[in-house]
Amino acid sequence: MNIRLAETRGFCAGVDRAIEIVKKVLEMKGSPVYVKHEVVHNKTVVNELKSLGAVFVEEIQEVPKGEIVIYSAHGVSRIVESESKEKELDIFDATCPLVSKVHAEVNTYSKLGYDCLLIGHLNHPEVEGTMGQFDTSYGGSITLIETIEDVDKLNFDDGKNLAYVTQTTLSVDDTQEITDLLVSTYPDITGPKKDDICYATQNRQDAVKQLALESDLVLVIGSINSSNSNRLREIAERSGVDSYLIDSIDDFDPSWLEGKKEIGITSGASAPEHLVKEVLSSLKKDFGYSLKGSHEIIDEGIAFRLPKGLR
Repeated sequence: MNIRLAETRGFCAGVDRAIEIVKKVLEMKGSPVYVKHEVVHNKTVVNELKSLGAVFVEEIQEVPKGEIVIYSAHGVSRIVESESKEKELDIFDATCPLVSKVHAEVNTYSKLGYDCLLIGHLNHPEVEGTMGQFDTSYGGSITLIETIEDVDKLNFDDGKNLAYVTQTTLSVDDTQEITDLLVSTYPDITGPKKDDICYATQNRQDAVKQLALESDLVLVIGSINSSNSNRLREIAERSGVDSYLIDSIDDFDPSWLEGKKEIGITSGASAPEHLVKEVLSSLKKDFGYSLKGSHEIIDEGIAFRLPKGLR
C-alpha cells in the first residue's frame, strides 16, 4: 500500500490566528474565557481549548455581564456586536481577516442601497454573521444563494444596483457556476475585486484534485461541521475516488482499504497536523505502507497579526 499526503493541508493562517488568540487571552486573563461559537470547526481543537479554560457558547446572553468574550473565526453579526456592548463584555475578535473583508464589502453595498446576494450555505455561522452585517436601513436587501436554482428564482430588474459576495470556504468550481450565471443574467452586477473564497480553501482544493488523480482512496481529516473539509471530500469523490471525512483515526473503517493500493490523505484548514500523524502511525502499525512523495507541508507564505492588545 502506498500513501501520499497533500502538500497543502491543515491549519490556515486564519485558524492559526484564532487559536492563538484564545490561548493568549487565557494566558493573560485566566479562565473562564467565553468564546462565541466554536472558535474553529474542529472537535479536537475545541476540546483542547476547553481543557485550558475556554467556555464555548452559542448566544451572547449565555455570557455573564462584564466577562471576556472572543468572537470565532467565522465572524458575527451587528446584533451580536450590539448585545456584547450592552452586556459590557471585554471583546477580543478572532474573525478571520478574509471573512472581515467580506463583511466590509457587505457594509459598503448596504450603505450604497444595493441589493446584495451572498453565495453560501444556510445556517453556517459565517453566513449568519455576514448576512447580519448588512444594514437594510439604507433601502437594500441581502439574499442567500445556495444553488443554481436559487439564481433562477431571483427577480431583479437589472444588475445596476446589485452585488454579490461569497462565503470564504466554498467549492471554487461550484461557486464559479453560480457567479457565471449571475453575471450572464445580470451583466451589470458588481462582484468582489478579488475572489472572496480564501487562498487556503483554494490551495487545499487544488491539492486534493491532484491527490485524487494519484489515489483510489482519499481520506480527509476534519470535523463534520467544517465546511472546507466537506468540500475537500466532495471534490475527491467527484473525481471518481472513494473519499471519507474522519475526525480522527477513531472514525477510520479498515474495510475502506479493501482492494485499495494508492491512498491519499489530506486535512481541512481547521485540522491540526498531529491528527494526520496519528492516522499515519496507526495505519503503519496495522497495515504497513510506503510513503510516496514529500510529507512536508508547503509554506503558503501568509500570516495574520494578532489584535493589538495581544501582540
